[in-house]
Amino acid sequence: MQLSLLTYNIHKGFNSNNRHFVLHRMREMIRAADVDMVLLQEVQGAHHVHAANIGDWPAASQFEFLADEVWPHYAYGKNAIIDTGHHGNAILSKHPFHAWDNINVSLFRQASRSLLHGTIVMPDSGQRVHVLCLHLGLLGFERKKQLGILNQHLASIVDNHEALIVGGDFNDWTTREVQRHLDPALQLEEVFMQSQQRYARTFPARWPLLCMDRIYFKGLTLESCECLNGKDWRELSDHVPLLARFTL
Repeated sequence: MQLSLLTYNIHKGFNSNNRHFVLHRMREMIRAADVDMVLLQEVQGAHHVHAANIGDWPAASQFEFLADEVWPHYAYGKNAIIDTGHHGNAILSKHPFHAWDNINVSLFRQASRSLLHGTIVMPDSGQRVHVLCLHLGLLGFERKKQLGILNQHLASIVDNHEALIVGGDFNDWTTREVQRHLDPALQLEEVFMQSQQRYARTFPARWPLLCMDRIYFKGLTLESCECLNGKDWRELSDHVPLLARFTL
């Protein structure tokens, strides 16, 4: 049984310099990727000022707009709440959720962070797959604390018979931080490190140099992975997305 997944920091639907609202083009590109699940970071749940001033701002939330007609199941973790609205992480899925939860890992009120954890049950086999979407903090000691919380959470939910995927924007500027603080006992592998012996460069989108985005997994077989850094993708968010295809 196949399971495909894309992770993407959509920069609240704006291009890298915030001059153009490009969510409609993002939706076209994400749909063309033809995946079972989409992990989104910096997705706008609501923004009253933009809704009033941007002509093609969607009537629904951004995650509902992106999911429409393709991914009937979705979960949203509201992270940052401001006077004009809120944004956070979202998971879009073609398979229904058995359960989902949003785990707070914030160290600062002004930079709210969380781990969005959804559990899906694959049709026919009934196998459970844990899928976590995250966006870690900008500061090193902040990320260290958040990875510690991630370690504890994963250790409490996963046994040797369940599949697990953790994807998102790790903000790991050095490329060594996640490897240093992620518990090796969890036996997670990163898709690009397994297949290409290096992390994918995803930021900044126009000239990707930094390996900010990752997809870790356990209990599945990696079939292929791809960094979607073509010209069309580079003109959208400040990140480019990653795509992975697995066999259960």
